[in-house]
Amino acid sequence: MELIISKDNTKIKYVKKLIASSSFRKEEGLFVAEGKRLCDDALRSGAGVALALFSEDFCQNHPDDLERFRHSADQSFLVRNSIFCALSDTKTPQGVLFVIKTLDKPIDFDKMNKNGKIAALESIKDPSNLGTILRSAEAFGVDLVVLSDDCCDIYSPKVIRGSMGALFRQAVCIVDDLPAFIERFNHNGTSYAAVLDRDSVSLSEICFSSPSLVCIGNEGRGLSERVISSCSEKVFIPMLGDAESLNASVAASILMWEMIK
Repeated sequence: MELIISKDNTKIKYVKKLIASSSFRKEEGLFVAEGKRLCDDALRSGAGVALALFSEDFCQNHPDDLERFRHSADQSFLVRNSIFCALSDTKTPQGVLFVIKTLDKPIDFDKMNKNGKIAALESIKDPSNLGTILRSAEAFGVDLVVLSDDCCDIYSPKVIRGSMGALFRQAVCIVDDLPAFIERFNHNGTSYAAVLDRDSVSLSEICFSSPSLVCIGNEGRGLSERVISSCSEKVFIPMLGDAESLNASVAASILMWEMIK
């Protein structure tokens, strides 16, 4: 492998821009995953790896993984330890980084589980929240996570790390009109808007036996009135104590668990 010894190398600059810029990731159709576990997850999912970078320490300490990883990538380069550390988006770099082709996982709604369970997210802005929601969705067996197009970038490094690789396995789609998607779903199932209104139905009283969709809103504002009015029902999570609301990822996890249990 060619050794990269300068932080001004074009490959290094390119990867830095992919890490930093959502618009550049979208433009290039590429994103970055870092660390042995995430790179393993990417390969197991069949993701296409356009570029692999390895630190000198990784090459020395993980020769078997090195061979496996580099033969799975279109291009591979060895990087000086100091340059890899400066490039890394993590505090303790493991020394392996993939540039991955954007995942293309089209959803055939007609072939979905007839008793399907969907989580719909509106305007989720915190990458850590989105990553956690994707991780929970995979763990609970949710059929699909739907995102409004103003959610944070699913290919953000923080989302990918927070999802613990779930992004590579969980069915996800982004829609430009979430209320229209919900209204279409309502023809075959029941949709629920998560709200703080205690005059709505308590989560403990709902039986998610039919195809179900739960909507979780923005961390600060909650769901928009348009999304709420598109849903069949409004639901609230009963809480004790003085807390007014739950973190978006916590609320989403509770709702998804109740929906699939």
